[in-house]
Amino acid sequence: MKLSSANINVMVKACRRASKILIRDFGEIENLQVSLKGPGDFVTTSDKKIEKILIEELQKARPNYSILSEEIGELKNDEEFKWIIDPIDGTSNFLHGIPHFAISIGLEHDNEIICGIIYDPIKDEMFAAEKGNGSYMNNQRIRVSSRSKLQDCIVFTGGPKYGSKDRELTMKEYNNFSSKVLIPIRKLGSASLDMAYVAAGRCDGFWQRNLNYWDIAAGIILVKESGGFVTDFRGENEYIQNKTILATNSKINNEMIEVLK
Repeated sequence: MKLSSANINVMVKACRRASKILIRDFGEIENLQVSLKGPGDFVTTSDKKIEKILIEELQKARPNYSILSEEIGELKNDEEFKWIIDPIDGTSNFLHGIPHFAISIGLEHDNEIICGIIYDPIKDEMFAAEKGNGSYMNNQRIRVSSRSKLQDCIVFTGGPKYGSKDRELTMKEYNNFSSKVLIPIRKLGSASLDMAYVAAGRCDGFWQRNLNYWDIAAGIILVKESGGFVTDFRGENEYIQNKTILATNSKINNEMIEVLK
């Protein structure tokens, strides 16, 4: 079985078209014009081009849907449906020639993510999920891992951004996890792919503070539809409001919450 609903097909088409430009630009990384958006937070001409292509494709297929995207902000239309877009999640990796970044698109219906895609164009890995229909990677069903002891697990995080007011707290959490797991914590630089990897069973848990909605929207449905849990650091569903997100294989959720306390 594979996902083939109309909305999934729209997202796949948009990702495929945008990825051609993204792959080309990645091959010419030294020629990109880069502007400074904030301390440690860069935006490239590729970001803007990819966003433009994604919006064009999505609006062509669904002209009445609202859009929330990292670079342009919100385009308000139909309040019932909203596309949530991150044109390049992992921009710093992209800028430095590190082949680990993704296009992320989620679709929200009445404030709930109902389907999403995270596409890694360099590895050609398309992670897709739809409410009630499961999660897939390149049309193969994926599920979270079955490890049940935190010490045996591999966990991901993103760490604090430059100038973050929660820097000391974040480092404390990092140190607490480091003392609990046998395998060193991984920081790969793309939150959407971190969540996709939880969904695919490649890692067992992911936690991070201060992410934006577009960083996690598609990952939320991927993890849930693959059998995992998505909560805030207290184990509740306020992860969007308070910007603390925990995604796990479900078996280590309580252990990770205890560490975060």
